Amino acid sequence: MSEDTVDVVIVGAGASGAAVAWNLAETKMHIVCLDQGPMPESSQYPTNNKDWETRIQNEWTHSPNHRKAPQDYPINDDNSPIKIVNWNGVGGGTVLYAGHMPRLLPSDFRVKTLDGVADDWPVDYDMLQPFFEENEKMMGVSGLEGDPAYPPGKKRVMPPVPLGKTGKKVGEACNELGWHWWPSDTAIATEDYDGRSKCINLGACLFGCAQGAKASTDITYAQHAMRAGVEFRTGARVSQVTTDDEGMATGVLYFDNDGVEHHLKAHIVIVASNGVGTPRLLLNSKSKSHPDGLANSSGLVGKNLMLHPYSWVNGVFEEELDGFRGSHKNVWSLEHYETKADRGFVRGYLLESHRGAATVETVMNGYGWGEIPWGEGHHDAVRALHNRTTSWVAVCEDLPELHNTVTIDPELVDSNGIPAPKIDYTLSENSINMLNHSVEQIETILKTAGATKTFKQVPIEYGGWHLLGTARMGTDPASSVVNEWGRAHDVKNLFIVDGSIFVTSSGVNPTNTIQALALYISDQIKQRLANLFD
Repeated sequence: MSEDTVDVVIVGAGASGAAVAWNLAETKMHIVCLDQGPMPESSQYPTNNKDWETRIQNEWTHSPNHRKAPQDYPINDDNSPIKIVNWNGVGGGTVLYAGHMPRLLPSDFRVKTLDGVADDWPVDYDMLQPFFEENEKMMGVSGLEGDPAYPPGKKRVMPPVPLGKTGKKVGEACNELGWHWWPSDTAIATEDYDGRSKCINLGACLFGCAQGAKASTDITYAQHAMRAGVEFRTGARVSQVTTDDEGMATGVLYFDNDGVEHHLKAHIVIVASNGVGTPRLLLNSKSKSHPDGLANSSGLVGKNLMLHPYSWVNGVFEEELDGFRGSHKNVWSLEHYETKADRGFVRGYLLESHRGAATVETVMNGYGWGEIPWGEGHHDAVRALHNRTTSWVAVCEDLPELHNTVTIDPELVDSNGIPAPKIDYTLSENSINMLNHSVEQIETILKTAGATKTFKQVPIEYGGWHLLGTARMGTDPASSVVNEWGRAHDVKNLFIVDGSIFVTSSGVNPTNTIQALALYISDQIKQRLANLFD
């Protein structure tokens, strides 16, 4: 089924796709944003029900291979110690993220120059500064000005989330150690903001914010884009970007919820499908003019996958803390972020403090740690853990390596018969050394804060939240997929705006930078409309 040609089709309505849709809306072009999932309904979020801790283990779990919702696609990640997690629908992963919104630091764009590894980016912090600011206004980021780890000039949109008992305790521990720490930047409204009510400390940020305080793009960018005239089509699973004999993109093929295939023609195609979904789509878009997959003359589509290995350490305290109430994130530390010669690895990691666990999670953790028995002593052991734990994670920088890949699985397909992605990923020696170092430092913080016991998971198995690097940006077509403003080297009307264009992973959560890049690229499109395909 074919229809009239639109000006722009955007594949994906998550962190980057919805931002691009909003930014391009002022051009008055006919823009259609497609997503294979639904528009979320906050009334369906788990925390609207008393059994929410059961529901998050099933239909709201973060792994699509476990969730198996109609809008999900299977991912063969058997050959990876870190499993892929995502969510499909308008808002994408922002529906289930914690709202942590650091920026990449200036050094992250210059790792080749500074540390002799990987490559420098073709953009830098100063270039993205105005787009960070715009994104933080659109998402409603709460924070505290003056963080000495960043260049001066970061302005707060709202006051930071409360530190709570856990934040105060670990902040005092960092002070005792002489370590950097700062209240986290979070996309959580601490005041009523842009039609959203402020946070009321429900405490389940990772499973959809029923209050609407957490800024997922279905309630921020997408709403503004729709009011400006952008059309959002849900239940639209894109199977291929179509091309003509000259190799230019002509639109996309997609299946609707009834399994009917449509050909949506477009003058500009923008892919915003994350670091796994984007290479999957490009590699599935083979044609006579692109026999190795779309935009893949460099052979780098799907290569250099970076996943941010996470270490996770829980501390048990004698006194009661906050439990799970409050925003999930409250404090970060960049004490171990930059390269230091004596540590056995290059680059570094962000430390993030979490609040505690809810009741069922506390019990499940306690069983896993061997702290809670069956039978005699069970209830006393639960009481000894309930509201008495807090944890830190380390977001470890993952260097790009060609053998870490997203390819097309030869057998696995989704419900529409579209070949599924296959992940091949191994932890480097650099990452392993970094993970081990981070565990030692987290244990130091927790014990300094008064923890009597610690328990760890290294790496977090279901920690593949940050999907980066598989369609990298650069000025040389031989060593990159898109140019310095997001246009594919091989296809002059194809743009990529998600985390796949990252040159290096940094050691911080990438959402803020993904969105800043999306705003930057769409701004470049607006400025170059007269000669966009030259």
